[in-house]
Amino acid sequence: MNFNIKEIFTAFMVLFAVIDIVGNIPIIIDLRKKVGHIQSEKASVIAGVIMVVFLFLGKSLLNLIGIDVNSFAVAGAFIIFFIALEMVLGITLYKDEGHSPITASVFPLAFPLIAGPGSLTTLLSLRAEFHVENIIVAVFFNVVVIYIVLKTSAKIENLIGKNGILIIRKVFGVILLAIAVKLFTANIKMLLA
Repeated sequence: MNFNIKEIFTAFMVLFAVIDIVGNIPIIIDLRKKVGHIQSEKASVIAGVIMVVFLFLGKSLLNLIGIDVNSFAVAGAFIIFFIALEMVLGITLYKDEGHSPITASVFPLAFPLIAGPGSLTTLLSLRAEFHVENIIVAVFFNVVVIYIVLKTSAKIENLIGKNGILIIRKVFGVILLAIAVKLFTANIKMLLA
């Protein structure tokens, strides 16, 4: 086992920024108003399972179609870059509007809002740099945070306020931009070597 506190913390922060659960509080509150009740436990666990399964099967899937992890990480860097642009500039490049009262905890909340293209790409990108066990611990801690935020989303919005959420979103957007640049440069070197 190669447990490393620095790797766990970095992976946690990267996933936390990409998932952007705090920035998604307005979406969560809107969804809760539309469907009445969101099963926080179900949404958190399903999102965690999707992320861990993709962490293990994603690489095999890529190998099956002939793509290496470094190429996927470079592609992931672009996705993270665009997610960060959305956060910093307050624009929407991708939006899915499908809401069903019966499955709201799974879709669109667990997937694609929490365990969406950005977080899944990020997991494989992290796998190119970190040990798997550290990423799993980071996913677990993110699932705990996601659960807490889902349970207390209305209280958090009242406490932080709309401006506070916007500020947090922009700060994490800038951090994500830096992560995207680092991920791109580290993996493009491997591809060009």
